[in-house]
Amino acid sequence: MISTESRPQRTFFGHPRALANLFGVEMWERFSFYGMQGILTIYLYYSVAEGGLALPIATATSIVGAYGGLVYLSTVAGAWIADRIAGSEHVLFGSAILIMLGHLALAFLPGFLGVGVGLAAVALGSGGLKANATSLVGRLYAEGDQRRDAGFSLFYLGINLGAFVGPLLTGLAQQQLGFHYGFGLAALGMALGLTQYTFGRRNLSRDANVVPNPLPRAKRPLAGAAVLLLVATIVVLVLTGVITATNLATVTVVVVALAAIGYFTVILTSRRITPVERSRVYSFIPMFLASFVFFSLFQQQFTVVTIYVDQRLDRNLFGWEMPVSWANSVNPIFIIVLAGAFAALWTKLGDRQPSTPTKFALGTIAMGGAFLLFLPMAGGGPGSAPLLGLIGILLMFTVAELLLSPVGLSLSTKLAPEAFRTQMVALNFLSIALGTATAGALAEYYDTGAEVPYFTFVGGGAVAAGLLLLAAGPLIRKLMRGVR
Repeated sequence: MISTESRPQRTFFGHPRALANLFGVEMWERFSFYGMQGILTIYLYYSVAEGGLALPIATATSIVGAYGGLVYLSTVAGAWIADRIAGSEHVLFGSAILIMLGHLALAFLPGFLGVGVGLAAVALGSGGLKANATSLVGRLYAEGDQRRDAGFSLFYLGINLGAFVGPLLTGLAQQQLGFHYGFGLAALGMALGLTQYTFGRRNLSRDANVVPNPLPRAKRPLAGAAVLLLVATIVVLVLTGVITATNLATVTVVVVALAAIGYFTVILTSRRITPVERSRVYSFIPMFLASFVFFSLFQQQFTVVTIYVDQRLDRNLFGWEMPVSWANSVNPIFIIVLAGAFAALWTKLGDRQPSTPTKFALGTIAMGGAFLLFLPMAGGGPGSAPLLGLIGILLMFTVAELLLSPVGLSLSTKLAPEAFRTQMVALNFLSIALGTATAGALAEYYDTGAEVPYFTFVGGGAVAAGLLLLAAGPLIRKLMRGVR
């Protein structure tokens, strides 16, 4: 537990002081992450003359989807290391360094070498940072503390401050100076985040590095051998052509799905959890699936929506063409405006607020509705879609996100068995990994010339999934054993 009780006068908007430091490092990490990702897809498929790598669009979106999925898949590794070897705060700090090095690789290493090294480092580092920052935020609050959801909403505000500014600055740098300047700016942002976090580490107490389920030293060589075997297997599959850039997103979907099934099995069969904890883990399964559906649509901001902005949106602003990546800042600015309102609403309602399953269901339905809103603008030519129309759709994205995403972060800490507290957070991120990789795989079926079937199927499917979850709400609440 991270203690702030000895200095109760030092708070962060009524929350533990340590929340400010975690808020800051996550803000800068998201600045670099979304700043880079805002220009990544077009970097992969733009022509060489435009500074890109000239890949087919389907291949580019497959890489982006797989990369995004691997970011969240790597939260499992970060959580496992924290829970069994090093402790959450140590893993968070090391991960921040790795992220900065990854962005530097994208900025300074040429072509596909920079993409391979950079995306691998950023994916591994982001996974380690996200799982452990979220776990540390959850540990700031005692069980039953009604500030928890509000605290996660404030934390989410920090995420979106970075996500708002990042694409604006990196997109402008890319448009005016070139892609590598945009990637370099992302590296600078992460360096700033690492610096502020280093000075603020004293806000975290020593037990931020408690290892709840230590791995016996005798088993560490076996764990290392398993990692080497995994890396060797991946290398062989790539060299033999089983894994290619084109099918990378699909392969990632399969890997993440198997990892999620395996993780649920490990936790549910563990002798270290109580019957009440086991019931709570079972209750998380339908919300895991709803989160997967939600993020399969939401993460298309970086695949289908990026293509839509590049090829269908009217980006002319008073004679000046807006950078493609600026569309990625619309959702974060709505989050910044609305996150405080949602946090205040949940705090004011207290025990009267909707249950977590209801919030998940409404978020999934709203996300599906956002995709259905593309239909009135479907069928036009290049530059025919109005900017205001897209802004309205992204507002719906935001409402859906605030109903589900920060609540999911909070839920994973509330339902977590004591022996798997960080790894339960990783399970939540696995749902995002599965959805993000699926967003890349689905992009293969998007055609700017035949948009109606795509938006109808994807949007309608999400609405149906949300309605099913709403119907299952009473059973899920029973399994949650007193957790709302």
